[in-house]
Amino acid sequence: MTIEVKIYYEDTDCGGVVYYANYLKYFERGRTEYLEAKGFRLKDLMEKGIFFVVVEAFLRYHSPGRYGDILLVDTELLEKGNVSLRFSHKVKRKETDELLVTGEVKIASVSKDLKLQKIPRYILDSL
Repeated sequence: MTIEVKIYYEDTDCGGVVYYANYLKYFERGRTEYLEAKGFRLKDLMEKGIFFVVVEAFLRYHSPGRYGDILLVDTELLEKGNVSLRFSHKVKRKETDELLVTGEVKIASVSKDLKLQKIPRYILDSL
């Protein structure tokens, strides 16, 4: 699944380069859209007592994104476990297809009181 992210001034540092931590937000958007495309709205899951938290994140910066860029954030599910999902993310500049950032994020399923819980089988089977 690929989403577009337009880079505004607020996304950048004083040099017009995308602030490094913002890529985690773009990854989050990609995962949210991925799950929604599979039929799972996070709000609906939360109402059922299913929450996801990030337990691991890795990013590698290849080239800077800049103010005014439109980025393509590609999200792919790499691994399904009983309580966790691991996603891969690639960010490219739309205009040139240049690879800017790669990374992986592992999320875990928790209950409202933040205790690990199994991801329901119907979700795992649909992903």
